[in-house]
Amino acid sequence: MSPTNGHANEPANGSVNAVQQFAPAAGNTTIPTALTTAAKIRELIASLELPFHPSVIEWRVTNTSKGGSPRGQVMPYADQRAYTDRLNALFTPAGWTRRYSVHTSANFERSKDQRIVAKVLVTCELTIFGLGSHSATGEEWADDDNAATAAEAQSFKRACSCFGLGRYLYYFTGTWVDLDDRKRPKTVPKLDDWATPEGWRRGLRPHAEQDLKPAERTAAGTDWNGDGHRNGNGASDHGASLVREIEQMERALGKRMYRGLLKTLARVWNPKDIHDPAIQQKVLAHMQAAERGFRRLDAALERVGPEPLTQILRSLTLQSLTQVDKLQTLHQIVLALEETAQGTTMNG
Repeated sequence: MSPTNGHANEPANGSVNAVQQFAPAAGNTTIPTALTTAAKIRELIASLELPFHPSVIEWRVTNTSKGGSPRGQVMPYADQRAYTDRLNALFTPAGWTRRYSVHTSANFERSKDQRIVAKVLVTCELTIFGLGSHSATGEEWADDDNAATAAEAQSFKRACSCFGLGRYLYYFTGTWVDLDDRKRPKTVPKLDDWATPEGWRRGLRPHAEQDLKPAERTAAGTDWNGDGHRNGNGASDHGASLVREIEQMERALGKRMYRGLLKTLARVWNPKDIHDPAIQQKVLAHMQAAERGFRRLDAALERVGPEPLTQILRSLTLQSLTQVDKLQTLHQIVLALEETAQGTTMNG
């Protein structure tokens, strides 16, 4: 466990490279009496969901155009400090805590440059006393000088979004602007009213724009621009992208694990039925964790062969891996097989 509200690169009780788990696990939280009223909880959740002040919003270039004058797609984001400031203001520094676990994936070929690289994976478990715990995973290529820092920030923000903090930022799909010679935005878009604290308090929400018909969206200023990219800030593109990523995980996980995670985390059989971006992110993170677990299992199998796996499965009253539908069960199997592989290596 890392120190209270600490960072992933500040290990406690062991090396940060020790793999404690490859999936988020919710912790037990004692709920103080002061926060048990439904009205108080709703008030706190509403305060968490409130957008950040525009002064702390920054813009990141996520895509660039090819040919012609340089243009880039920019997305708004808030620094990690904005998240911690909100938590401290609402709950005090003693009212919440976070715990990180860090590990690296096996090396594999990166598609964009065909380099063999591993990924740094950080899982953050965020606990707000009185509200509960949520976990999320962030990742970055290991050859990035700031890989651990970037993955840590990503995991923390994703965990915060499960409570509603910063979740509104998932509704942005990006706006295309002109870039300078150093690929920096010459100008940044003005935030829509719904993305400001004042507009949010007035009841403005991003959903209202998405419900408009195409002609009405044009009138509202969210039409397509000349280079084939939409200027709107709706959630549909981002949500559809997450759904596609989730659907692509079925082949890697197998139907049993895939459907098991959908049912456990989102209570659906089809990822298209998940409408909450935070739940989509959580499902995808768990599926990616399961994929990493299967890769670790394959690596251990190459060292010990199938017989130890058969014995482990029998001890869990399972006939084959195709019956595994829970991340915790997969975790048990992987740890047991890796322990067997380690013993084989030492004896050899």
